[in-house]
Amino acid sequence: MCQSVAAPHLPETPAEVRSLDHLRHFVHITLCRKENLLENHFPMSELELQQNGRRCGFQFVLHGPRSVKLAAVWAESSNEVLLYDATGKRYGRIRLPHKVA
Repeated sequence: MCQSVAAPHLPETPAEVRSLDHLRHFVHITLCRKENLLENHFPMSELELQQNGRRCGFQFVLHGPRSVKLAAVWAESSNEVLLYDATGKRYGRIRLPHKVA
């Protein structure tokens, strides 16, 4: 007999982000929605940011169609996500209410 396995809940609001995996998913869907991109069709790369050898955040880049790139930077110290459009202009700042573990 097959049992259905519930898919893990993935966050769609800042209040639901509590882990690095949650952060990745939240940033991915937020960037996709900015340009009305299908969420499961475009890859996202990430780069750990360091200061004095310690992690201070992550840079995320969504690789859309026709070389479109959207970006986000999560600053660990302020626990906020800065969002950038395809021209590099910052279009948003989201403060996360819970510390990302």
